[in-house]
Amino acid sequence: MTKILITGAAGAVGSALLLELAEEQGIEVLATDVARPANLPEGIGFEPLDVRGNDRHEVIGRERPDVVIHLASIVSPTTRAFAHSVDVVGSRNVIAACSLHGVTRLVVTSSGAAYGYHADNPVPLVETDALRGNVEFAYSDHKRQVEEMLAEARKAVPEMQQVVLRVGTVLGAGLENQITALFHRPGLLALRGCESPFVFIWTRDLARILKRAAGAGPEGIFNVAGDGALGVTQLAEALRKPILRLPVWCLKLALGIAHPLKLSRYGPAQVRFLQYRPVLDNSALKSEFGYVPELTSAQVLRFGKRRRGYDGKNGPYHRRRRRAGSGAGCGPAKAGLGNRIDRPAGPGAGGTCAA
Repeated sequence: MTKILITGAAGAVGSALLLELAEEQGIEVLATDVARPANLPEGIGFEPLDVRGNDRHEVIGRERPDVVIHLASIVSPTTRAFAHSVDVVGSRNVIAACSLHGVTRLVVTSSGAAYGYHADNPVPLVETDALRGNVEFAYSDHKRQVEEMLAEARKAVPEMQQVVLRVGTVLGAGLENQITALFHRPGLLALRGCESPFVFIWTRDLARILKRAAGAGPEGIFNVAGDGALGVTQLAEALRKPILRLPVWCLKLALGIAHPLKLSRYGPAQVRFLQYRPVLDNSALKSEFGYVPELTSAQVLRFGKRRRGYDGKNGPYHRRRRRAGSGAGCGPAKAGLGNRIDRPAGPGAGGTCAA
């Protein structure tokens, strides 16, 4: 019987994966996180595990799993130091524990953000393209660092198979991240001359991909996204929202003013996030890994629109606005630069985001 241990199992992706694995025969599943998953399926065990601490050796050493699926990550806004402690230090801890305790296969959710946001990125990006995660984007920088550690582990412990999934923006029931926060706003912010293409993957598709990665799927590195990409014009049409198009210099100036005043967590350097979004080629996922996503990027967005209120009628942004009362305003907040949502996430957030 194959034993599978999951870190970050209480997150939205982890919860979807647990439902998929609960239907499988011939496996034993142990969910771990800093808190127990809200709806733990019958027959699946739970152990508390903070990937930042030393208990990963105790848990992984005691349980001796054949496969570890490492989902623990930070996708919600928080401090860079805390995100680093989970994303980088936590991943280093998990890789070391897996190497020490004879784990046969390690499955890790990386991100398309690891490629970085660069003007000369190939479109689309394939798995052999360089990883140049931007230092100015904590998530992108951290995912690049994690992949460098994984590459070192492949050399040091070649007997431990790896499946590394570079995931696009995940949308689905119960999932909120920095990208979905943009969709909940009354309008979309764009840069003139930049379509800022997005690629999406459905939560359930990702859960099925992870299940295959833990079992019969081949080892290797794979981009994970639904077919197609949507530029900001297509997003606005699908969500029925207006677009505020600003010159690059204007947005940089606005962020240069707003960031020191703590009206925005982003500074001028983060404008690249809208300018040069990574577009993932999913050919290897389909032809080599053997999984064809059920939903295209456009279909994932439509699903999110229905379920999560991206049309602006039932989303959290508008619920907050209705509770607080409407009021006129101007300045950075009107351009989507204010109205901060700072909710520090726990070390087992289990998110996969936000390329």
